[in-house]
Amino acid sequence: GELAAICEEAFTFPTPLVTLDETTHVLELFHGPTSAFKDVGARFLATALSHLVREDEAPFTILVATSGDTGGAVAAAFYKKPGTRVHVLYPKGKVSPRQEHQLTCWGDNVSTFAVEGDFDACQRMVKGAFADPWWQQHRRLTSANSINIGRLLPQAAYYAYASLRYWRRTGRAPGFIIPSGNVGNVSACLWAKRCGLPISTIHLATNANRPLADYAEGAPWTPRPSVQTLATAMDVGAPSNIERLFALLPTPAAFHEALRVTSVSDAQIEQGIIDRFERHGQAWCPHTACAAHVQAHVLDEAPDQIIVSTAHASKFDTIVEPLIGQPVTMPAPLAALMERPTHAQVISPTLGALTEAIRGRRS
Repeated sequence: GELAAICEEAFTFPTPLVTLDETTHVLELFHGPTSAFKDVGARFLATALSHLVREDEAPFTILVATSGDTGGAVAAAFYKKPGTRVHVLYPKGKVSPRQEHQLTCWGDNVSTFAVEGDFDACQRMVKGAFADPWWQQHRRLTSANSINIGRLLPQAAYYAYASLRYWRRTGRAPGFIIPSGNVGNVSACLWAKRCGLPISTIHLATNANRPLADYAEGAPWTPRPSVQTLATAMDVGAPSNIERLFALLPTPAAFHEALRVTSVSDAQIEQGIIDRFERHGQAWCPHTACAAHVQAHVLDEAPDQIIVSTAHASKFDTIVEPLIGQPVTMPAPLAALMERPTHAQVISPTLGALTEAIRGRRS
């Protein structure tokens, strides 16, 4: 009964489907307060949990691992929300400077930890906390990563919106090309399709982290350490949502029938940013550039494709601006965050280090 009110409170920004030319359609998911698609799920989850908080109960402790955008969106969504305290973990030195600022500019009920490891280590720490006796006993624990269905499920809504809008306009079911690292966004699209929405193909655009691409090419599923690329938010070698995909697509044949995967190199990312700026006068982030590269190469066989644009290019200014030769203007909400002071506690990549840090805090 509270769902309509929760949606009205959470979704205060658009997710427009933009047509740039007759073959280029873009689902822009960067118009939220932190200029990334994670604002959709994070704001829904924060609002829903705030409706569940009771004064006589312990506050929720929200753990979140981030490769760049999730943590900033979660911190913004939960900042000063009553009955919640948030601990953000990010890989030190492996996010863009502006992403790091977004992760570390909060305080109050939000604390941030710079982990001396990669994103996969941050994920292991969060998952480990749920099975740890101290955390179970002393914290009312939940997560704002996509391991929490309340964070991930709302993302299916923008696939419903975009596919229906395209289908009503053209009479054809579109495909989606999705920049993908942890495959949560892909899971949401697959759910929308399974619900009966008019969606044709689902194409994953990954970076040089190749477990998904290799599996799609017939190799056994083999997680591995992540490698750093220009598309930092997709630097994932062991996607935590892969179990969701394997539950929906339990055999290699089912996976290959439902999903396509293309690995995009850093050189191709750079060229994609340049080409699309020259063609449309629009700067795209490295993750969107991965999807644009794929779209250019499947256009002849699959013309009705929607590029999923996951973050604003200004969050990756040190990459994008030298390539296009001019500055990228930050959206006003992001610019306001850049004025805030920052702080993060550096910890080693173990659950023990996180537990010790939390036990040393009054909150």
